[in-house]
Amino acid sequence: MSLHVVAELRALPGHEDRLRTALEAMIEPSLAEPNCLSYQPFGNPNEPAHMVVVEEWASAGDLEEHFTTPHFRHIAGVLESILAEPMIIRRLVAE
Repeated sequence: MSLHVVAELRALPGHEDRLRTALEAMIEPSLAEPNCLSYQPFGNPNEPAHMVVVEEWASAGDLEEHFTTPHFRHIAGVLESILAEPMIIRRLVAE
């Protein structure tokens, strides 16, 4: 059973474009991971600082492996300096 992930992020004022760019840079390397089924960031048109990433992974273990990749470690460092609050990650499975 695959794992769906919804990650919510909110940029500090003035860092909205940097957040968008960082998340867009994650698409290609994430989709290149063997068990990443989908990875798509979305912007909130009513609140530019708010972005959501919707992902699907073959398993929870594949998501955990994603967290160890160089591209994830890089964005984690970037996010530390541009997020207004901690990222919220929701892990969902079909019932």
